[in-house]
Amino acid sequence: MILQKFKSNIVSHLSYFLGSDGEAAVVDPELDCQIYLDSAEQGQMKIKYVFETHRNEDFIVGSKALSDSTGAAICHGSWPEYKYGELVNDGQEFEVGDLLVKALYTPGHTPGCISYAVTDLESGNENVLVFTGDALFVNEVGRTDFGGLEKKREWSENLYDSIFNRLLPLGDHVIICPAHGAGSICGSDIAQREFSTLGAERLMNPRLQLSREEFIEYKLKERHNYPPYFRLMEEYNIVGTTSIGPCESYESLVPQEFKNMVNEGAAVLDTRSASAFSSAHIAGSYSIPLSHLSFTGWFISHETPVLTIVEDVLHLKEVSELERIGYDDLHGYLAGGMASWYSQGYPTESSRIIDADELKSWLDSEKDFYLLDVRSKDEFQRGHIQSATNIPVTDLQDRVSEVPKDQPIAAICSSGNRSGIGAKILLRNGYKDVYNVAGGMTAWRKLGYPVLK
Repeated sequence: MILQKFKSNIVSHLSYFLGSDGEAAVVDPELDCQIYLDSAEQGQMKIKYVFETHRNEDFIVGSKALSDSTGAAICHGSWPEYKYGELVNDGQEFEVGDLLVKALYTPGHTPGCISYAVTDLESGNENVLVFTGDALFVNEVGRTDFGGLEKKREWSENLYDSIFNRLLPLGDHVIICPAHGAGSICGSDIAQREFSTLGAERLMNPRLQLSREEFIEYKLKERHNYPPYFRLMEEYNIVGTTSIGPCESYESLVPQEFKNMVNEGAAVLDTRSASAFSSAHIAGSYSIPLSHLSFTGWFISHETPVLTIVEDVLHLKEVSELERIGYDDLHGYLAGGMASWYSQGYPTESSRIIDADELKSWLDSEKDFYLLDVRSKDEFQRGHIQSATNIPVTDLQDRVSEVPKDQPIAAICSSGNRSGIGAKILLRNGYKDVYNVAGGMTAWRKLGYPVLK
């Protein structure tokens, strides 16, 4: 048996290539299907099936593109009403070489979720692994809010039952292969570790230590962000998409060409570090570091041409992953980076930075300022500075009127990346005296300063 895992960093998506005896299947493929075709060629295998665990909300799935290239059958659940592929029945079995793949309905994250349990017949009749999709992650379980508040209890009940009645009985030894890793918006606290077993999750996953009612109540109180681009992803993943973007034609633009496009209305995505952006940037640009690239989906319209600034041209490969969340007009990047912009004498703006030690001095001296914590509500509740006000960066544009304009503003997050985005949102809305706290709560804790829970 061959099992390969592929990770798309932009949404921390995990997909899998499963092969045996000349045949293969791909689970939840990403849009760039060449990686699976390469694996099939290297292993001299024919891709027979594409298994979808659920209708994905956070990226464009590559099932249709892969099927068009290989003739593989696409298998998915009963919800929503797909315009492509084949409906899989609960308990339906598929042969992939010497492997037996069994579909298990595991609703909860959505009503149409399916997990796929795999038996390696060369080794016996026991399950060896299971693709859990967004039902069960390492250290976390899937969100249950996509049906709205009126469906949240029902979906949470279904998720608990799916995990405890369908997944865990497969055996403690069974390896789990979830659809997302740490950093995904599909789970609040997914572990950095991407390998686990059902037994390890039974023992250590905090959500699985709860009783059924405790689990349901926890899920009812849970709050997740819903990026505006999710609607577009849902539409793509109902009809099936083969290609959307021209990333291979990403242009190198000299400063004058870049400036002309900015004047014509193109958005500037600056992926440099928060500190580099703060020192000097093009007016009106968006500071979204590579580590938080999916935030582009919150702030830049899919209808707007996107220009990019990178610290190294090698980073363009990561930027091109924006295609996976629907950006099909990644028009070009600034040749030579900001140094080439400076050389033409073109204007720049700068932002202000303070470190955690200076922030502590401000607080100790009772300086009159507003401390804005732009982390998620869950992060804030796990520990924050006493005087901080929490407005998640994803909500800040809609709630910007809640931030006073008659005080200096210090924006803080866990590291300085999201607070850099938040500081720029404030500056774009007319705020003048705005500071980004470099190092954020990570630095604050390292220095031993007090944290309120």
